[in-house]
Amino acid sequence: MNRMIQILIVVSFLIVGCGKGNKDNESTGKTEIVFWQAMGGPLGDALGELVEKFNKTNPDIYVRSINMGNYTALSQKVMASIQTGNQPDLAQAYEAWISNMIDGDVIVPIEDLIAEDEDFGKEDLQDIYPVFINSNTMNGRLVSFPFNKSVRVQYYNKDILFQNDLEPNKPPKTWSEFREYCKKLTQDTDGDGKIDQYGTTMKISAWQFENLLLQAGGQIMNDDYTKPLFNSPEGVEALNFITNILNVDKTGYLSPGYEGQKDFTAQKVAFYEDSSVSMAYMLRTGIDFNMGISAIPTKETKKNIISGTNVVIFKNEDKEKEKAAWEFVKWFTDTEQTARWSELTYYMPVRKSAFQVEALKKRLANNPEIASVYEQLETATFEPQISEWFEVRKYLEEHVIERVIRGILQPKEALDNAAEKIKGKIAERDE
Repeated sequence: MNRMIQILIVVSFLIVGCGKGNKDNESTGKTEIVFWQAMGGPLGDALGELVEKFNKTNPDIYVRSINMGNYTALSQKVMASIQTGNQPDLAQAYEAWISNMIDGDVIVPIEDLIAEDEDFGKEDLQDIYPVFINSNTMNGRLVSFPFNKSVRVQYYNKDILFQNDLEPNKPPKTWSEFREYCKKLTQDTDGDGKIDQYGTTMKISAWQFENLLLQAGGQIMNDDYTKPLFNSPEGVEALNFITNILNVDKTGYLSPGYEGQKDFTAQKVAFYEDSSVSMAYMLRTGIDFNMGISAIPTKETKKNIISGTNVVIFKNEDKEKEKAAWEFVKWFTDTEQTARWSELTYYMPVRKSAFQVEALKKRLANNPEIASVYEQLETATFEPQISEWFEVRKYLEEHVIERVIRGILQPKEALDNAAEKIKGKIAERDE
């Protein structure tokens, strides 16, 4: 542990040049704020566009956006910077990170900034989807704000559905319908005795398991995050849904990383479930068939988990920098900008009023089935807001989902192992 702290401190010194900006940018006279983020590819391009627009339209503030490469690097550098008091002015952060930041008393609760802002009131908060307010509220206080939030969606090949006498604008809506569609669309299309078109492909994903668990009527943990509840009959049912498709029906297969996305765009599979943001990447690589996008199939409930980070504002002796950081966050999440962010990236808009913006209205008009994707926000919830769950997610993928799929462990045994794992971590924290 001491060695790790030493490493973090060394890293923090290496990134001193990326830390807090000057109060007054020497060349412009603006208050400069430093924003650490991890947006790459088309997402980074979209963020760059919006940051540039903010800087051009705000005469007193300059946002210096610095990309940290990926979330792992961002987390390491933020935590290291906190060790030496050299944190940026604002940064992306997952809920589990934020809970640690609260314990360290290093961030400004967003509700404190809102209380001092005459231009942001009750109507603004009511316009924001409740799930985003709730997921950023910890210990009864609104401490952070939604930034890049996504939901899981079902991508499908309309041409394949049409060619097999299935309505191309009516994708499967339930677990049972999805299995039936996959059975029908898994085919040896060239008659060589080998399957060359599958119903679907999957990657091992804690996020998918969480959604299936909730849809089956289960819970991840109890309300105060002291007891795991995922090792339940509903948890077993969620795992069985995956293994039935892969091992019983044999209408799908595992594909790591972005391979499933590539196979879908290559028309090797009819259905592919992933983040809504995958759309931005697929559009960039090119799609030469009629593609549909809809809500994921459901069972007992339509509950689903949002993913993605929030944004935190770090405490600063110079309160003007805190206010400047809030001005950027407020601007970025206002109706016009959140609609533009969603238009470019397929992240979810923060505000309900975003759907009054022409670009999103047009998207819904041209693709009516996509409305179900955004409607998922009405029934969305979020992961446990504790660092222990963030640690156990990886264990869930490697030691539960994968081992069950491979036939190494039975679902209940694997889930019980994971439950004991998180119980142990919670006990260590409370000692």
